[in-house]
Amino acid sequence: MLTIENIETFYDKVKVLNGISFTVAEGKITAILGNNGAGKSTTLNTILGLIDDQPEKGTILYQGLPIEGRETHRIISLGIGYVPEGREVFEELTVKENLLVGAYQRRDKRAVKEDLERILTWFPALKDRIGQMAGKLSGGEQQMLAIGRALMNKPDLLILDEPSLGLSPRLVTEIFGIIKEINKQGITILLVEQNARMAFQVADEVYIMENGRFVRNGPAVELESDEDVREFYLGIKENESIKGYQRYKRKRTWR
Repeated sequence: MLTIENIETFYDKVKVLNGISFTVAEGKITAILGNNGAGKSTTLNTILGLIDDQPEKGTILYQGLPIEGRETHRIISLGIGYVPEGREVFEELTVKENLLVGAYQRRDKRAVKEDLERILTWFPALKDRIGQMAGKLSGGEQQMLAIGRALMNKPDLLILDEPSLGLSPRLVTEIFGIIKEINKQGITILLVEQNARMAFQVADEVYIMENGRFVRNGPAVELESDEDVREFYLGIKENESIKGYQRYKRKRTWR
């Protein structure tokens, strides 16, 4: 669905991305992991046309169509939803108004209304606060709102930048459960995340980034069992298990 080939991105004269290449397969969850400054968010910003005159080199193909150099709103209109780092909801607008902003490029009013109702069933906390100002929501509710707003664009690909940032462990688990359920609805997901433990629980394919290049990649189940990955990126020793997400899946009921 999305193919990045030999991308180089600069800030001023400093090269941030060093010829990276990767693919996001349709229907899958692909995760890019790495520490602060590794180049993860720059990768997303380059894909979405959020950095002027970048990439310097390489190609970005979405559904086989070159999109590098296009304006961001034109890239989004191709069927891409984006949840930025820090959520960036419109605090002076209500929950409903924020969600409808996500559908501003759509003209199918009846379908927009149906999608609004559907998303509110996925996020009952938002339904209960539909007329409340977004700035009054908790951090977890704002993250749900940012995801719901992106889904109102009716995307085939959903891009999320650090969805766990600033959330409690309980809310992180809930958000990742939501991400998995969205994927089950047929939406492809590209996820950038520092919380490697949770990302490994939902991802099909994982790329690990350091200093603007990928140092490891492969199926999540294979990388997660690699001793070096477990120790240096997951911070766990052999025989330590990750049970929080599995417990969450058994408890959560989705409509």
